[in-house]
Amino acid sequence: MKTDERDEKVVGVLLAGGLATRMGGGDKCLRQLAGRPLLDHLIDVVTPQVDVLALNANGDSDRFTSYGLPVLADVIGGYAGPLAGVLTGLEWTQKNVSDAIWVASFATDAPFLPVDLVARLLWAVKNEGADMACASSQGRVHPVFGIWPVSLAGDLRAAMINEDIRKIDLWTARYNLTIVDFKCKEGNDPFFNINQPDNLAEAGRIMAEL
Repeated sequence: MKTDERDEKVVGVLLAGGLATRMGGGDKCLRQLAGRPLLDHLIDVVTPQVDVLALNANGDSDRFTSYGLPVLADVIGGYAGPLAGVLTGLEWTQKNVSDAIWVASFATDAPFLPVDLVARLLWAVKNEGADMACASSQGRVHPVFGIWPVSLAGDLRAAMINEDIRKIDLWTARYNLTIVDFKCKEGNDPFFNINQPDNLAEAGRIMAEL
């Protein structure tokens, strides 16, 4: 869904700034799934849903040069988690996409995301008069897959710097958050994520059946 189908611009931020310790370290998003890096699968499903796409990753950005995306290092040091990635995306958007209203965040270890994820999150915010939205499935909330107003960048920075807030749900508890449930298709959770090597093998089996 591009700008000509809605009146508010959305910037997508792929969150790949973690240490991936349960995967043995390194860039989890560059692990191979069905012959392609995980990141490739995410870009395929996310790109049509946003107007601008950026990658939040720390370290040498040259390893992502081939993707042609802006690579954004965390604006707060110390590997402060996905909330730091959200803040990074919000502040980058303020400076570089000044007409954008929203930032949508996506973990890069979930290759089966819904193609209507952003559209449904936006619809829920508008329909319910909420401040922000995130996804859920099978009774579990997935706060990393959310849509955040750019106008709250300053509030989030203050919460992280002054109060040492690190968990997304601790921050969102201060606002009117709506949670959008996504059903499983053919028994597969659309937010199946790859945390450990055996998850990668399972994802390969799921993809082979799709």
